Amino acid sequence: MAQATTPLDTLISLTRNSRDSANIELNGLRRDLQGAKSQLETLNRYRHEYRQRLQQAMEAGIGPDSWRNYQQFLASLDSAIARARQTLGEREARLNHGQKHWQNEQRKLSAYDTLATRRATEAQQRASRQEQRLADEMASGLVLRRQRQETNTDTHH
Repeated sequence: MAQATTPLDTLISLTRNSRDSANIELNGLRRDLQGAKSQLETLNRYRHEYRQRLQQAMEAGIGPDSWRNYQQFLASLDSAIARARQTLGEREARLNHGQKHWQNEQRKLSAYDTLATRRATEAQQRASRQEQRLADEMASGLVLRRQRQETNTDTHH
């Protein structure tokens, strides 16, 4: 027979689902952050390599048009790096928010689980006391019956 679902069971189930959804979202935010870090690293590495090419070109002698092209390209790389840093900051903030959300859901779930455990323990204790009372009543009834039987036996002799 299926156990009846209490409002607390429903609350635990809903909170567990919410926590699991927050966990899935958190994993996605972590992937997004890692992607932003990787993109920034790639842009920084590419800028460094391009800067080295410019240095080599300047040592070999470079014309004004090539110089201007290098400078424009480096400026566009710097702009892309600035945007990548901004994106990284935004994703870090979103990750922090996502972590706090998951932690709140986990805290709620733990509190509800604790409450459910307490209720189950109390119910078990009540049932144990009830069983003990019944056992005591049965034992005292048995003792009374024996005493009556002994009394009846003694009076018949």
